[in-house]
Formats: sequence, structure tokens, C-alpha cells
Amino acid sequence: MGLDDALIFTRVVECHSFTLAAEGLGMQKSTVSRRLAQLEERLGVRLLNRTTRKLRLTEVGQAYYERCRQIMLDFAEAEQAVMQLQQEPAGLLRITAPIEFGQLFLGQVVGAFMAEYPQITAEVELSSRPVDPLEEGVDIAIMAGQPHDSTLIARKLFDVSRCLYASPAYLAAHGHPQTPRDLLEHRAILLPLDNPRHWPVLGENLSCRRVMSCNNVSFAREVVIAGAGIAGLPQMICAEALRRGDLLEVLPDVSLPSNGVYAVYPSRRFQAMKVRTLLDFIIQRLPAQYGSTLEPGSAGLLRSAP
Repeated sequence: MGLDDALIFTRVVECHSFTLAAEGLGMQKSTVSRRLAQLEERLGVRLLNRTTRKLRLTEVGQAYYERCRQIMLDFAEAEQAVMQLQQEPAGLLRITAPIEFGQLFLGQVVGAFMAEYPQITAEVELSSRPVDPLEEGVDIAIMAGQPHDSTLIARKLFDVSRCLYASPAYLAAHGHPQTPRDLLEHRAILLPLDNPRHWPVLGENLSCRRVMSCNNVSFAREVVIAGAGIAGLPQMICAEALRRGDLLEVLPDVSLPSNGVYAVYPSRRFQAMKVRTLLDFIIQRLPAQYGSTLEPGSAGLLRSAP
């Protein structure tokens, strides 16, 4: 197949006109018409039904057009990739992230990124609410859990490990659980990902006495420090309180479900260099305790499950 013929055919279909396609290609209309006729003769099929007013793809022509269009897109993407090697990230980045991740890590990373690439400006929202990048025009949304929208791309950053925590005062008043079944007698503080009727302990089916549920892990941590109950909290937000003695780990040998943190963005054919560069920048700077799962520039992109 001649790539020139594929380009001519694709332009004719997209312009709905031999005349407009010829003008865009800088060719004579008669040349475009002759090349299309030669293409059909070589393939042995009719690709277009022509009238004096309209062009209409045949069924075979529709299938051929879709393949040709993909080839043209691949060529355009290759050219853009080469051109971007000579460019620096620039423009506005719109980012959303959970409050805790933003406070503990993302602020420093975005600040360093903007210092390295001064042509970047940013709008950042830290929030516990779910964000739809497509609806809200967000370039990158950091979120816990993989989204279910199949139009989005999710790049896993790391898994959040969780442990059960309580305050020394709570354990002094209510006793230290020695086995998972001892949790049945204790007060549970749950997060949205937890089953509202059971302790978040893997391999067990333990009913819980829920005294609170909340959608913010920092708030839950403070409630636990104040002595209200036991909660399964991310280790990365409890390390300092654990070091100070404000929290104690409960049943350290018990496993809790982990949850992936993803960078989520719209599925765009030509991803902006600023987005791709920031994603690699984040991966490079993930602390070891976060357990980064990807190398910078890796192909670890997951289309989110529908």
C-alpha cells in the first residue's frame, strides 16, 4: 500500500470533497481523483460511492478508512514525540489530590517541578471529594482506588499499607486486643472503603461496633488519638503520631487490605508533555516507604475497568 494514497484517501473522506482535499494537499483535483481510482483498481474494491453532490463510504471503504486513519495518527504522534524532545514543559497544569497526599508529599514535588520548569503554572485542589478529570478539565487527578470510567487512564503510583491503631488512653481503658476476635468487643472508626459492618481484617469475618465513619483519614487519626476507638489507618499518615507515642499499633501481625493510589487523567491521543513529565517527576520522587510500583517513563498505564 502506498502511504501517499492512504493519506489522499483519508483526506478526501474527512473533507467530504475531492476539491477541498486537493486544496489541502496542494494537488490538482484531477490528480486526487485519478489516484483514488488507481487505489480502488489496485485493491479490487470500491471505496467510495460518488455522486455530483455527495461522497459516501462503502462498507469496505469504511473499514479501510479506519485503518488508514489510525496509520495517519501514528505518524502524527511519532512526529510530535520527536518535536517534543526539543521542548520544555510549559503552560497551566490543573491537579487534584487527596488532602493528606498533597500535604505530605505532592506540595514539595510540584514546587520542585515548577522550579525546574519555570514556564509551568499550576492550579491545585486538595480535596476528599471524587473528581472527574473529564468533566472538570483536570490534567491529573491523584486518587485512592482505580476509577471505573473506561474513558480515563490510571497510572498506579503505590499501594497504601494500613494498620490498626489506637491511643494509649483507649487501650488502658478498654484493654489490648490479643487476637482478631477480641476486636468484637471494641469500638470501630471506619473509612469509606471499609465494610460498615465488619472490621477491615483480611481472612476474618468480624462484626464491628461502629461508633464513627468519616471520609478523611487525618480526621480519623485525630479521633483515634483522642481515644474514641480503633481504626485501620494508612501507615504513612500515622508514622509521626506513632513515634511520639500518641498512637500504638494494635495486632501488628494482622493484615488489612491495601489500596492503590493512582494518577488518573483523560485518555488523550497526544498527551501534553507537561503532564507526562510531571508524572515521571512524581514517580522519581516517591519515598521508598510509599513503595512506588513503576519506573519513570514506564508503560505501566492501565485503562480503568468499565
